[in-house]
Amino acid sequence: MTLRPVLIFRWIAFLLAAGYCLRMLFFGGWEGFGGPFRFLTVWALFCSFFAFSRMMAIEEGRSEARWDGFVCMTAVINTMVVFLYWRLYFADPTSVTSNGQLRAWSLELYLHGLGPLLQVIDTLFIHRAYRNLRAAFAWLIGVICLYVAWAELVVQRFNATPEGTVTSGLPYPFLNNLELAERAVFYGSNLAVGAAVLLIYAAIAWGFRRRFPVPAMP
Repeated sequence: MTLRPVLIFRWIAFLLAAGYCLRMLFFGGWEGFGGPFRFLTVWALFCSFFAFSRMMAIEEGRSEARWDGFVCMTAVINTMVVFLYWRLYFADPTSVTSNGQLRAWSLELYLHGLGPLLQVIDTLFIHRAYRNLRAAFAWLIGVICLYVAWAELVVQRFNATPEGTVTSGLPYPFLNNLELAERAVFYGSNLAVGAAVLLIYAAIAWGFRRRFPVPAMP
């Protein structure tokens, strides 16, 4: 069997996501309630794993379900994680890490670089998603609201660290230095950024589809 370039790409993306998901499950740090699932980065990672698994199923002819809304949301969440993490890290490393130090570079560069990039490339140029923006917006709003509720109502309640000047237990140290109203503004502004990223990706995908239409089947 001849392996097509797209199939090779998707196998690589899928296996990388699967490997890092397993790494998180076994070595992600379970000393606090919620373990690695306290962090949006890990939510994005597992969304990517599921999205790549669906793309593999389509590529191998095992499924026709496109999951457009979900894969678009996953690309946007991953992009938000990258921008937010590195912006906060370079401004103040202790705002997103416990001691100001990055973990293993191979992990950080995948979670906040390569992994999200592979997801965006697939959705824009291979899967040619962003056709159903209503579903994509619904997934985006739903996942962000669910994560905020998880962090504020569950993670904060059952964790004593990190400690801040206002509260404690929220997964990212800087959040514990913000009042509830300030955190609400932060969450809302990031949701708005996510919506903007979704629209930008939709415009790029539309332009790519027009410039490189899929050849009609004979």
